[in-house]
Amino acid sequence: MTTVSILQPGYIPWLGFFEQMDYADIFVVYDDVQYDKNGWRNRNRIKTPQGIQWLTIPVLTSSRMGQLVNEVEVDNRTNWRSKHIKAIELNYKKAPFFNDYFPFFEDVFSREWTKLIHCDMFIIYKIREILGINKPLFYSSKLLSKGKNTDRLISMCKELNADEFYEGSAGRNYIDDKIFEDNGIKITYQDYQHPVYPQLYGDFIPYLSVIDLIFNCGKESLKTIQNKNISSGLS
Repeated sequence: MTTVSILQPGYIPWLGFFEQMDYADIFVVYDDVQYDKNGWRNRNRIKTPQGIQWLTIPVLTSSRMGQLVNEVEVDNRTNWRSKHIKAIELNYKKAPFFNDYFPFFEDVFSREWTKLIHCDMFIIYKIREILGINKPLFYSSKLLSKGKNTDRLISMCKELNADEFYEGSAGRNYIDDKIFEDNGIKITYQDYQHPVYPQLYGDFIPYLSVIDLIFNCGKESLKTIQNKNISSGLS
């Protein structure tokens, strides 16, 4: 069975994003779908001694209704990169694996990004390398598949010769399973059980950016994402 997962890119995504990438045989970056202004394409969360802090890349949306994910431009009129790197350094410098991975983020934020997707994917490629995920990756905009919504997903699955579609749990709210079944494609929903791992600053907080995991768990991060090496010890 060949499994495909199709996800929009995100800014330093959460653990479940990489679990889907690891589970699937083929991963598709859904980059030519309409940009959702209040989604996860340009923002994510880290942990601080005071709780959650949002890191948001400012983007240009005024008079750009209907733009696609791969068309969104970064708004560089403010020094957001300095703010993000300082927040990461301040809040993770005491993490066990900070020195292993911080130089990469220094590189990320030393660059002036024009397109949001270029920044997102630069980080995603590196994190999948850190995690040891080596699955074929395609961009939906480069595939021949046509159609909208569910029809487009099925078309991509067929183009990639996939007979299983691995979808996030939220897909239950808008996907008609029978359409997939009628096309000979099994649909499996993720239902990700978030692991608990050693984390700075008191009580564990789930659903953060994956950087919280890699700074705290290093080379054990993929096993933690897979729920194969969950530690109950918190710091």
